[in-house]
This record gives sequence, structure tokens and C-alpha cells, in this order.
Amino acid sequence: FLCCRVDTTRVEYIIPLRESFSLPFIWVQIAATTYYFRHNCSPKKEKLSVVIIFLSTLCFSLCWQFNQFVLLLQAFALFGTWVLDMVPSRKIQMLFIAQGTSLLLTCFLQFFNKMILGSLVMSFIPSALLLIQLKGDEMKPCSVPSRIIKVFGYSITVLVSMIILQNLFKIILGIDADDHIYKFIMSKFNVGHARDFDALLYLCIDAFGFLQFDTFERLTQGVVFPLYVVTHLGMLIILFIAVLQNWNNHVHDTNVKDHTSAKKTHLLSCRPELAYHAVLAVFFGMLGMSTLRMKYLWTPYMCILGSVGISDYKVWRTLLSPLKTQGIIVQIVRHFMTLLTLTILLAIALSPLLKELEELKEFWDPDTVELMEWIKSNVPKGAAFTGSMQLLAGVKLCTGRPITNHPHYEDKYLRFKTKELYQIYGRRTPKDVHEILKKYKSSYIILEDSICLAPSKGCRTPDIVDIDNGVIPDHGKAEPGLVKSNIPRFCDEIRYESPAYTKYFKLVFSNRTFRVHKVL
Repeated sequence: FLCCRVDTTRVEYIIPLRESFSLPFIWVQIAATTYYFRHNCSPKKEKLSVVIIFLSTLCFSLCWQFNQFVLLLQAFALFGTWVLDMVPSRKIQMLFIAQGTSLLLTCFLQFFNKMILGSLVMSFIPSALLLIQLKGDEMKPCSVPSRIIKVFGYSITVLVSMIILQNLFKIILGIDADDHIYKFIMSKFNVGHARDFDALLYLCIDAFGFLQFDTFERLTQGVVFPLYVVTHLGMLIILFIAVLQNWNNHVHDTNVKDHTSAKKTHLLSCRPELAYHAVLAVFFGMLGMSTLRMKYLWTPYMCILGSVGISDYKVWRTLLSPLKTQGIIVQIVRHFMTLLTLTILLAIALSPLLKELEELKEFWDPDTVELMEWIKSNVPKGAAFTGSMQLLAGVKLCTGRPITNHPHYEDKYLRFKTKELYQIYGRRTPKDVHEILKKYKSSYIILEDSICLAPSKGCRTPDIVDIDNGVIPDHGKAEPGLVKSNIPRFCDEIRYESPAYTKYFKLVFSNRTFRVHKVL
């Protein structure tokens, strides 16, 4: 994890974001789930595990707005381990209840955030619980092909139920706060909404792009990726064999009362938690490859599963069993492999790390500091600012002044408001922009040349505003539905202080990076 920290944590190179506070809790939850799934876990330890799972899920959900998608993948993994009959249904039901309860409490603590109620995971949980309840615990003898058909049938049933239930919740509760997320997902895979402002805003952020191939190169150089691939493939093969063994046992099990004893003969009967990890790591891998920002769920899993392949006692006992080795030999081998791996890692990473520690770094952004100091000294405390969402978050934190839009993007009204206020970077007349700013009671606007004058490649903010307005961007060619505009770009034209602009706006501060105009 440490040697591959560039790919395992964003804390390495970026300011703390919401997931930086949230992700540690999901790993606590996964650890508690691992303990809970162990076949020899006592009732007291099971209850303690469930409490930890509930609390860690709650903390995870409170910190990060994308919790619903991570928990949906977890719910899929839980359902998968149940439908493959690897974990008892009572344990799966208990975890679904803990997960659903934590989400409901999150909704309450976030001032009745309806987006949680309209999430797919909140529709999947009751659908899965109902199906598990209707099916019951009995596993009637049938052929393996029939069992496969049933697995597909259960999976399709729960997914269809989830979609129907979610649409019902959205209609009844009037939920539309998460529409932008589905627009983004569809646009990412070239299905509709190609010119939608919200979708383009996400698509143009590198963190929401696909995982780059160089990630695997770095992880391979850091040793972890080859170990992960071998271990995860091994776990999936073992899971496949265990499922066939389990189903085959039930084919020959004519007595329902002996059902439990038959189940104990499959390969993962002593380690059902490995089935959960094998399935969940697949889902996290798919998410990480589709969205760069989400790789921080997958890459720590690589470290965990890679370490299992190196250090796990039962793995080495199984591998060395044909040699009829004793326990002490197994211990020697696993400790030797662990030390060998650590030696290789240190040889690769220690020298660059020591060199990196010699570099003394400090924050240096005098233009932003000057802007914040000017605001604190010269602007009334009730004056509201308009600008880019990222900058305004800093204005709010550093100066305490009101802001008209901010990076909390999970509200339909706020999204519409941001789209209107971003007309300061569009081709609009000063009168149009002035009317929008007065509508939202803005006292000042902060313009950034790094945004306004950025090279036009289709993904800068002015391009996104132009496309949403139906205007051909500076770089662009004529496309159906887009027209050429003769109106100059507001953020650029206002710098020349012509009478058409000074009638509505007055320049009150400027430096190399920012220009602040008062809204008259």
C-alpha cells in the first residue's frame, strides 16, 4: 500500500476530499464482514461484528455522496455469495438489514436527503430480502444445469424488482436529485445526453475518465499487481470448484435433514469469507477500470489479496500438501516468502523514497492568498460571491463570505443555479449576465483567466457552457443543433471596460490570476 501510494490513496497528491475521510470506514466494514462470515464465529462475536458493520457503514455513508454506488456493489456481492450458497442466508439478511438501516439513518442525519431513498441500493436491499425470504433455506436437489438456470433467474428477478421499486420511490417521493449521475453514466458510454451541461462537467474531469494503462505499469513495478492477479484468479477458480462441489453434494443429497452435513464438504466450507472477497474484488475492479476516481476502492484490495497470496498460512498449507510437509515447514516457507517480498519492495522503493524526502515542499500560491486577504479586508461580510465552484469553496472557508454556488452538486436546484451562474464564461451580453447575477443576489464575481483563456479543446468550462447554450465552441466545427454566436465571450470582453460593461460592473481587484468585479 505504501510503496504504491500514488495509486492506492489520493491523499498522496491532492487536498483531502470527501472520500479521503470516508474510505477508511469501508475497510473497517469489510474487515468486520470478513470476521462475521467465518464459520466458527460465536454468537457474541457475530453481534459485535454486526454492530461494527453498522457503525462503519454509517460513517462511510455520511462522509461521501457516492456511497450509494459502493454499497450497491457490496449488496451485489452479498447477493452473489447467497445465490451461490456460499454463506448462510441468515447472515446475508442481517447484513442487508444493517446496510439498509445505516442508509436510512444517513438520510435522517443529512436533513432528509431524498437522494439516498431514491438510490438503487435502497431498492435492491428490500428486493433481495424478499427473494431470500420467499426462497427459504431449503436447497432442493436438482441437476447442476438446473441450478445455473435458477441462479440466473434469481439474479434477473432481483434486478428487475430493484428497477421497478426505485422508479416507484422516485415517483412517490418526487426524487430527481441524482438525474445528473445517470446522465453522466450514459454519456460516458455514448448513450444520449452528449450535450448536457452536468454530464459534460463530469466527463471533462480526468478523475471520472477510464483507468489509464500506466496505472498497471506502476502497480507491476511495485510488485503488487502480479501477486494480486495470481491470488484473485486462484480464489475465483477455488470458488468455481467449491460451487460445483456444493451443488453436486445437493444433487446426491436425497435427505433434506442431512443438507447441512453435505454442505460442509465443499472447498470453501471452512473459509466462506473468501467467496465474498473474490466476488467483491471483481465488482471493485470493474468500477475502478470504468472510473479513475474509483480505483481507490480496487487498488487497496489488490494489496490485501496480494498479501493473502504471500502470507496466508492455509494457502501455503494447501499448496505444500502434496509434499506432505509438517506445520513448521509451512510456517518457515510463508515467513520466508513474506521477508523476500518485503526485501524486493524495499530494494525497489527505498531509494526513491529517501530521495523524495529530501525535497522540502511548501504551499505557494500568492495570488490566491492576496485575493483572500483582500476579500477579508475590503468586502462587507454580507456580500455574496459568484465564480467557479472550486474557488468559491475556498472563498467560503477562508473568508466566511456568502457564495452563490459550490461543489455540493447533489441537488437539482443547485445544479440549475450553477449552470446559470456559469454564463459568466459564456457568450452572453453584459445585460443578460447582470440579470442572472442580480437574480441570485450576487454582489461580486471572480473571473479566472486560467478558465476563461484556457486552450479550447472541447472540455474547458467555456466550451461546456457554449455547447449547452447551443453555440459552437471556439475550437469546434458546425454540428447539428449548434450555431455560431457573434456575441463576445463575457469573461474576456469585460476586461476592456467598455461602456456596455462598466454600466453593470466595476473592476475592484485584480492580480495575475484573478479579476474581481462588483455587480452594480
